[in-house]
Parts: sequence; C-alpha cells; structure tokens
Amino acid sequence: GYHFARANCSAPRSLPGHIVDVTLADMGMTQMMGGTAPMGAHMMLRSSAATVPAGQISLVASNLGWRTHELVLLKLATGAAAGRRRPATNGKVAETGSLGEASHSCGSGTGDGITSGSVGWTTVTLPPGRYELICNLPNHYADGMHEQLVESPWL
Repeated sequence: GYHFARANCSAPRSLPGHIVDVTLADMGMTQMMGGTAPMGAHMMLRSSAATVPAGQISLVASNLGWRTHELVLLKLATGAAAGRRRPATNGKVAETGSLGEASHSCGSGTGDGITSGSVGWTTVTLPPGRYELICNLPNHYADGMHEQLVESPWL
C-alpha cells in the first residue's frame, strides 16, 4: 500500500545531540498531492526511537509520502496518551506550547511544509518527560500521524 517518494535532499551529517529519524508517509497515492487530506486517509508518522536520552536531540523528518507533511513536537500532559488530542473544525490540533517544528523542505525549522521527497529538521533541548510527535496539517493528525517520544534521564 505505501508508495514511497524518492529523496531529493538530506539533513546535514553533523546535527547536534541525539538524532531521531522520523518517517512521514501516506498511502494510496502515486503522485504528489496538495490540499486537505480526506478524513480516513491512511497516513503514518514513525520515529526511529520511542525513548531518547535527556538533553539535546535533533529530529530529522523525511517525507516519503506524496502529500506535504510537517513535524511538530508537543508536550504530553500527565496521564495523556498520544493520539488523543481533539482536532478543531479546520482539522488541526492546538499547537500551544509547541517545543519545535520541522516544516521547511530541505532545511531547518519552520516553513510551508516538507514536500514529497524532502527532509526537514530541528534541534531542541528537552527536559525528561513525555512528548508527542505530530503532523498538524489539516486532518493528518486524525488520520494517524502522531507518535509518543519519551525523553529519559536514565539512558
């Protein structure tokens, strides 16, 4: 089902801290698509690590899908689970308190989204805790683009 786009750029080899690779993808398309994703579309966000050492981390988001995606890092509240945020009518969840974002094609930080075949990255320093990696483009979160990341002082 998943048709992966070819990479047209990569992150620098010398990013600081612990590197966490994140794959962004979608299913059922064989060409680049824009616009709002329909509810129920098959999408995924997978990180190379579920737990990382406390301190500085670099998130490297590779968009292997056909739609534009992004990566946003949010703190999880005590007792909250990944994937339980409620999207607003625009299909997006609140980004209040966002701790970092990779949404620039072939570059660092924020932008207009990571286009098909591109890579974006960001470096953050986080205290120990539980976080959620999400794609927050319309309906992408509801379509499954979220994953928990735990930062632990015991690693």
